[in-house]
Amino acid sequence: MKANENQLRTALDKPGPATRFVLLHGPDESGARDHAQRLARAMGPEAERVDLDGAALKADPGRLAAEAASMSLFGGTRHIRVTGVGDESLEAFELLLGAETAGNPVVAIGPGLKGTSKLLKLALASPAALSFACYLPNAADADRLASAIAAEHGLRTTGRAAHRLVAATGGDRAIIAREVEKLALYLDAAPDRPGTLDDAALDAIGADLGDSEISGAIEAVVAGDAALLGVELAKLDEAGVSPIPLLRGLVRRLMALADMRGEVDAGAGINEVIERHRVFFKEKAATARALRTWSPRRLAQSIEHIRQAERATIAPNTAGTVIAAAACLAVARGGRRAG
Repeated sequence: MKANENQLRTALDKPGPATRFVLLHGPDESGARDHAQRLARAMGPEAERVDLDGAALKADPGRLAAEAASMSLFGGTRHIRVTGVGDESLEAFELLLGAETAGNPVVAIGPGLKGTSKLLKLALASPAALSFACYLPNAADADRLASAIAAEHGLRTTGRAAHRLVAATGGDRAIIAREVEKLALYLDAAPDRPGTLDDAALDAIGADLGDSEISGAIEAVVAGDAALLGVELAKLDEAGVSPIPLLRGLVRRLMALADMRGEVDAGAGINEVIERHRVFFKEKAATARALRTWSPRRLAQSIEHIRQAERATIAPNTAGTVIAAAACLAVARGGRRAG
């Protein structure tokens, strides 16, 4: 059945046998993954997580029902996460719904599912399934989302804190959540001991830096100059600068270019668009070149690539600096052939 956000949260925070699986679809894959993480938290840190994908279920449709009914190898709780699902997984979910027992909760992520999808229709029609559409928030919704995520961790946002969180993370729900977790730890806040998230806290440990430290690397990426990018990355590494502000600054730059490119494609002149957006005079020439070079498709792909790199960078036990540098280099190389 179709779920609203409150119903979704209840199902993920308190999983029960009445719901065999939760289907998260829509363009906001990051938001879907963050919702899926709620189930992981509800199951506890010792829970076993079984990871499957659409290809695995296509090859073995009965595996999902079998995993949902199986005991954990270590005798504890277990849950199942399926990524990249599409209609090739339909039989697997039909078998799950028809199984006699299925004690382990399942969350499935299908960002590519269309409204005509047979899998989506199955989830909407079944009382034992929940379907929730994940959409990218607009500016106003993003601020409210940041405040809501902060509240879940015992933090009350004041002043411009919520807006700054959104700006720093590009509105990416998963990254907002990771930043809030870090801030809650810093402020020793939790639902049972509330704290205040204000500008001072963000200034103390937020990932944003001044543009001067990272602007060279960002402009090298936009220009498609891999050699210059290598020099700029070496400078940042030598200075001990975190890759997070670079990735976030690059996303903001690419998003600004995407907005301007949309106006150009609608018939506006490049110089007219640059003036309307009040581009800094030293950046006008580079911006004009970028608007002639970068296609809307390549800009969208690059924004998603960098956001994925940030999520990978902030994950535990990863080579964050290497991941960030590789992502920037890939986007720079793509920028040279974007036109």
